[in-house]
Amino acid sequence: MRRGNVVNIEKALRSVLQAIEAAELMSGREVRHCWISIGGASIEGLISRGVVAVTGKPSESREISEADIERVLIAARAVKLPIDREIIEVIPLSYTVDQQNGIRDPRDVIGVRLECDVNIISCSTTGARNLISCVNRSGFIVDGLVLQTLAAGSAVLTDEEKELGVALVDLGGGTTNVLVYSSGAPWSTFSVPVGGNQVTGDISIVKNIAIETAEKIKINSGCCWGALIEGLEDEIIVPGMGGRAPFPIPRSLILEIIEPRMREIFNLVREQLEKQISGARPLSGGIVLTGGGAKLLGVADLAAQVFQMPVRIGEPLSLGGLAADFRSPEFATAVGLVLEGDSRERQAISGNAKSKLRESPAGRGGIFSSFYNWLKTEFF
Repeated sequence: MRRGNVVNIEKALRSVLQAIEAAELMSGREVRHCWISIGGASIEGLISRGVVAVTGKPSESREISEADIERVLIAARAVKLPIDREIIEVIPLSYTVDQQNGIRDPRDVIGVRLECDVNIISCSTTGARNLISCVNRSGFIVDGLVLQTLAAGSAVLTDEEKELGVALVDLGGGTTNVLVYSSGAPWSTFSVPVGGNQVTGDISIVKNIAIETAEKIKINSGCCWGALIEGLEDEIIVPGMGGRAPFPIPRSLILEIIEPRMREIFNLVREQLEKQISGARPLSGGIVLTGGGAKLLGVADLAAQVFQMPVRIGEPLSLGGLAADFRSPEFATAVGLVLEGDSRERQAISGNAKSKLRESPAGRGGIFSSFYNWLKTEFF
């Protein structure tokens, strides 16, 4: 993978197989279907509005039904996109009924005109097809694509934070992905093309060591906030290459390499946030950091200094059966995919049941209508 896109199909395919085999061994379950998260620079968001008339006769009270909500969402997603892009999410933000705005759930509300603002998330068609191809060629069925930061948000954000306004910053390897929540809904998403891999590369280049060694140093001994390394060992022993003897690196030097790159990442995110929200949507809930980069020592302190607002590390919320080892920011997206997949499958089952009920005689005319028709047939 490079910056959220597959650059080697065969290696990605093997990685998928290894990951799912490990999951099967750990859980004792056989995997056939899966959900895929997608992120990176190809992700774009677009705010759109749909407007429909509520169905029903003028003489009747027009209560908004599930069918009306489905129609307004279809109207809202009728936007023109380039041929090389496809829609992966249509997220309702708020509804308006007869100029009464700010409605979260319009079902059973009486009105004539229904409007809906939605956030349409699109991605590169080729990027999405490559991801799906890797999973399909591994022998598994893809049930759907989920925005990476949306999945992570499901695992680490509270309803209070979403309501107040919060920015989820996912510090990935090739990219840093951001999702902004306001008034309980995701309003904006963007990505900056810098991530943890650049930090590893900096250590490798400055100290002339292998990428694998630099990654281990970053994970095990890296820090980006000077006050936290006081009292710790002054040097890190680096194994030599090609028969060379191990040699020490001052921990303060690792700090001097990591801290500027992480500060640069946060400054890029802050600049984009200022452009996206422009002060109209305050982030009273602060910043929540997830992803492997969020495990770096001192990352929350540095982010709080750059953003000038509260920052916390986003670990998956307590779930039954979730081992303590996986309550870590690097597993936020994986845990969120489980939650999102379960939620969407339940919604699909509920929607099919309601559809069948509407199609049945009892659903069209009610149970009393069916009983009347039975009496009419049997006795008249």
